[in-house]
Amino acid sequence: MISRSLTLKILSAVIVFGAWEIAGRVPVSYAFPTFIESMQALFVMTFDGSLFVAYAETLKPLVVGIALSAFAGIGLGLWIGLSAKFDWMFSPIFIVMQAAPLAALIPLLVMAYGIGLTSKVSVVCIMAMPVIVLNTASAVRNTPTNIKEMGRSFLGSDADIILKIIIPSASPIIFSGLRLGISAGFIGAILSELKITPTGVGDIITYSRSIADYPSMYAAIFSIILLAVLFLNLLEKIERFLFKGNDLGYVSD
Repeated sequence: MISRSLTLKILSAVIVFGAWEIAGRVPVSYAFPTFIESMQALFVMTFDGSLFVAYAETLKPLVVGIALSAFAGIGLGLWIGLSAKFDWMFSPIFIVMQAAPLAALIPLLVMAYGIGLTSKVSVVCIMAMPVIVLNTASAVRNTPTNIKEMGRSFLGSDADIILKIIIPSASPIIFSGLRLGISAGFIGAILSELKITPTGVGDIITYSRSIADYPSMYAAIFSIILLAVLFLNLLEKIERFLFKGNDLGYVSD
């Protein structure tokens, strides 16, 4: 039997794609293709291999940036959450990073690191890391005090309190922050390709727009959204498996 969550997701997709098809047939704009035209362009790019070549380029900064953001972000978040002094010193930096307009920072990154992989990885990290750090720090800070006091009453060391109480208690929110950070990382990867050098999927979008091949442009954008949704659903299933019985941090169902 199909679950209620899956039914609602399918219904939502049908409504969105149906509205897209109707809007393309009206049309709302000459530059807005129908859903069917965009899917035809997506199949063409998939079967001729151009989409896979583009993603091979796009995934390089995305994977490196997400890996760095995850390890460094969770580590810094734990550090900030455990120490009021470091919270006071470093939290404002990540709050500013989260609020700063990234498009205005890209020229500075290009001046500092050029137009290669380093700049693109930096954009992904700037997008992903603040979310991961702030969620991790918040989760650690909000670990129930009575649980920590119970651990101390059983003569637990500081390391025991951190490893056996604080981290397990904070893990669901940390994982949710990781999912949000990865979503932001996808945005950063594509933005870097559009603003720094047109490579990968960003190149398909830029080139298709320049020759008015709008179905291919929308197909490339749709493929990004589809990949992000599939990856986040996979991550959510992993999270559910790791934290069975704990729904903390969920908003999707």
